[in-house]
Amino acid sequence: MASFRATINSLNLQQIEAEDMINLEGILKEASMKDKKTVIITLMNQAWAEPNSTFDVFLESFRIGNGTSKLLPHIVVMCLDDKAYSRCLDVLPRRCILLRTAGVDFSVENRYMVGDYVKMMWRRIKFLGSLLKLGYNFLFTDMDTIWLRDPFPRLVADVDFQAACNLFFNGNFSDRQHNEVNGGFKFVTANHRTIKLYKYWYKSRLRFPGKHDQDVLNYIRSDQYINKIGLDMRFIDTVDVGSFCQPNWDITKVSVLHGNCCIGQSNKVKDLRQFLEDWTIFFGNGNKKRSFRQPMNCRRSVGWRPPRKHKRRG
Repeated sequence: MASFRATINSLNLQQIEAEDMINLEGILKEASMKDKKTVIITLMNQAWAEPNSTFDVFLESFRIGNGTSKLLPHIVVMCLDDKAYSRCLDVLPRRCILLRTAGVDFSVENRYMVGDYVKMMWRRIKFLGSLLKLGYNFLFTDMDTIWLRDPFPRLVADVDFQAACNLFFNGNFSDRQHNEVNGGFKFVTANHRTIKLYKYWYKSRLRFPGKHDQDVLNYIRSDQYINKIGLDMRFIDTVDVGSFCQPNWDITKVSVLHGNCCIGQSNKVKDLRQFLEDWTIFFGNGNKKRSFRQPMNCRRSVGWRPPRKHKRRG
């Protein structure tokens, strides 16, 4: 206990509410997986917390996925405003942490790359870096994802940093030059290398003003410093963790789907729910010929076009 509190004090985490600071150790301990200090972390504001919105779709996927309901107790939610925190406590008591940012309203829907959105992304990087210093491994997932299968068997033990790919996977799991990180899904092991990565990553925002965390990580992923600290970075196949940015998906294999490449929460929620309907017909009702329909609300919202095909190298 003393060691944990000493570490907390040294991290200077003023953004965590006082009550949650007292409960943080208990929240993390209770949420941790057996024999591992591993938690599933996600982020929520008021807009995503509204009933029948992103939060509900996210949790529903865990309940109806194949082998995913057992993961529900391991979810910890970073809440960015009071209403998100209140809803979280109603649904997932003792799994909620309230973060604050002075002078910033995170309660409304923030679109990709808008000013407050960027601040929100950097807030999560700072907090996640703090979890590593506390000795916790984490799987961070954006809340606009649906979990259809347990992704942990698809991850590799003893790798420092594993992340989903943005748009495509080139077949080489360790190719940092050609694969791009999707910051919405990553598994990070707590050690001195990942602690240094998150510190360097957070500092690097000053080199790229106005850019969000995903862009900055893709800028620095091949930096000499990353090589110097010996970080082992691995990319996750888009067959296993996919996104709306892709043209198609294999319903018999995909574990997690990310509702990105989409503007407007309403569009996103409608299409994520459609994917859950298709999954229920395929898995729950045994219709093995079922496939996923295209997320047309999201496609239209961004004027989506199929990405250029990339040849797999491995």
